[in-house]
Amino acid sequence: MNSYGSFPGARPRRLRTTPALRRMVAETRLHPADLILPAFVREGITEPVPIQAMPGVVQHTRDTLRKAAVEALEAGVSGIMLFGVPDDAKKDAVGTAGTDPDGILQLAIRDVRSEVGDELVVMSDLCLDEFTDHGHCGVLDAEGRVDNDATLERYAEMAQVQADAGVHVVGPSGMMDGQVGVVRDALDTIGREDVSILAYTAKYSSAFYGPFREAVGSSLKGDRKTYQQDPANLRESMRELALDLEEGADMVMVKPAGPYLDVLAKVAASVDVPVAAYQISGEYSMVEAAAEKGWIDRDRAIMETLTGIRRAGAQMILTYWATEAARNLGSARH
Repeated sequence: MNSYGSFPGARPRRLRTTPALRRMVAETRLHPADLILPAFVREGITEPVPIQAMPGVVQHTRDTLRKAAVEALEAGVSGIMLFGVPDDAKKDAVGTAGTDPDGILQLAIRDVRSEVGDELVVMSDLCLDEFTDHGHCGVLDAEGRVDNDATLERYAEMAQVQADAGVHVVGPSGMMDGQVGVVRDALDTIGREDVSILAYTAKYSSAFYGPFREAVGSSLKGDRKTYQQDPANLRESMRELALDLEEGADMVMVKPAGPYLDVLAKVAASVDVPVAAYQISGEYSMVEAAAEKGWIDRDRAIMETLTGIRRAGAQMILTYWATEAARNLGSARH
């Protein structure tokens, strides 16, 4: 039998003894307002189209998108990030449908704003990949490479039509050099200083984007390694961060979230602007697939991944579980 002196002097387990005690001393708390819902709207459909690689996620009609926005708002979600999926016949080499004032993304922005006004932050993906017939995020040169500066001109026009449609926040996601500065200038030129920029500061060339390609009907052949970041690099992200802030980013983001929590933590510790992270399609699909097999507890896994992203420093999390998680968080508080 041990003597009293040999017992542990410190017993951290004391603070884990009951659910109420664990809740009281929790260092990281998730709130519905931390969450942003990415949503896809597809041109020319009359019913939502399920995305096979992302169980539970759909390509919305304009009407069902309105309903999804209202549901997110009622659950306490703070924002919605819109992605437009045009008719294939409207795709071309320069992504014309992305800058058409009556293109599907601009219509969706107007639809959601008319439904929720300023109560939900309406955000839009500012990139050409959904609208080009080659599937790249920019304009191609004669050798088939993405032309950075020609692409910036398209981004400037895209920012202006999205602002005219009523978006609150634009998210330039193509990883072109100088994109934040060009978008800021384009918005200010038309008197839209009020539109914020969520910079995709550290967007890595990731295998986890796979299901997203189905979600947006991507036409991509090849890869995006010449403009998205190399997964091996961290210092490069900090350089991108400094440039985005210098160019006028209001918020910054790390994407994907889960495999890059170290990047997220370093970014969050380095800035005085809000920091977001995007829990992308592959992160979502892995959990859903493993849960469907009965290999993991789905609900616990969802909340654990979101808590980990929040703990690493994200103030905002883009996640396809946003509405569901917000409802669960709301019910847990009552």
